[in-house]
Amino acid sequence: MPTAQQHAQALLDYIDDSPSPWHAVHTSEKALSENGFSELIEGDVWSLQRNGHYYVKRDDSSIIAFTVAANDLAQDGFRLIGAHTDSPGLRIKPKPDNKQHGVNRLGVEVYGGALLATFTDRDLSLAGRVHINQNGKLASKLIHFKKPFLRLPNLAIHMNPKVNTDGLKLNKQTELPLLLSIASDQPALVDLLAAELNVDACAISAWELHACDTQSGALYGLNEEFYANSQLDNLASCHAGLSALLSDASLNSSQFNVCAFFDHEEVGSNSHKGADGSFLPDVLERIAGSLEMSAEDYKRALSNSFMISADMAHAYQPNFPSAYEPEHKVLVNQGPVIKVNASIRYASNSASQARFIQLCEQADVPYQQYSHRTDIGCGSTIGPMTSARLGINTVDVGSPMWAMHSIRESAGVLDHQYITRVFTQFFS
Repeated sequence: MPTAQQHAQALLDYIDDSPSPWHAVHTSEKALSENGFSELIEGDVWSLQRNGHYYVKRDDSSIIAFTVAANDLAQDGFRLIGAHTDSPGLRIKPKPDNKQHGVNRLGVEVYGGALLATFTDRDLSLAGRVHINQNGKLASKLIHFKKPFLRLPNLAIHMNPKVNTDGLKLNKQTELPLLLSIASDQPALVDLLAAELNVDACAISAWELHACDTQSGALYGLNEEFYANSQLDNLASCHAGLSALLSDASLNSSQFNVCAFFDHEEVGSNSHKGADGSFLPDVLERIAGSLEMSAEDYKRALSNSFMISADMAHAYQPNFPSAYEPEHKVLVNQGPVIKVNASIRYASNSASQARFIQLCEQADVPYQQYSHRTDIGCGSTIGPMTSARLGINTVDVGSPMWAMHSIRESAGVLDHQYITRVFTQFFS
């Protein structure tokens, strides 16, 4: 069994290979294929076999993987873990090139609730997908420039003397374009993409790209008890769920285990591949249909199902004590966090909390409980919407972390091992 540091390093490698939601699904797909999972295509007829292992993608940035067991699905239901593949950041505009004052910049749009100040003075590059049209055939290509060629230089303190007292405030339209090059004789972005993909620039139809950090993930702390990387929210939860699904305990389990990883959580999930769309209901219904279950038995299966909505949690940062609910300070390396909110920003209720606590006790893992400070707006997850759409009892949990939505987030090594152990217990 890997040590906590080895398991955390595996997470860092997973994130480094996944600089965009499309890369995250590709990385997950590779791990699934290597462990005997077969791909299903939504447009094909499904013929599922008992004791089979399958996955299906939607638009290449959302993926659902599942095992088909030999047990009575109507009686035992599904065991689901849900997470998301996207993270806040800077997305490149369709016409991004801006040549002014001797430099070439790329226009960007803010995606989600990014902590914008953290994107300044970083070695940035681009990642995402590009659609090309070659002889009338459309194809999607992943792209990841690993060379750092973009930057968002900060304004010197001499021109912004109050930055340390008033904070860094960036105008989203005028102060976020990314510095690319000296303007003279430099190719447009489309030419850079064409060269990287080895296609003609005229073949490129459209793209979805964002600025990504080029610094690799790292273990840190005197005893390497912490780790740092981009996109911990929420690829850390995806990696924990995927690790649990691919464990021997899950693959040999006599229950239907499901991992559902969605794009677009950071912007509300209201899309054809988001958690508020039809993807998960469609897949669960098709599983039941392929097994020739009646409509009545499918509804019984949903009623007997349980879902863990996995998204990262806010760890207590002692430099900012006033930001936290005093009686609900959750600490790094002290176990997974159960998240509760009276306005149902999280899906947890007392029944689902008790069930997760039981799983922690069975896995010999500590747990913590979190409530957001009442006078500060609370974020949300995919938990409430998926629970509402499917009628499945759900608990919202996550590993505690610092600097959520920063380009460089950090968390505790032990916590990633803890939550993976609980997920594995759930799938066993």
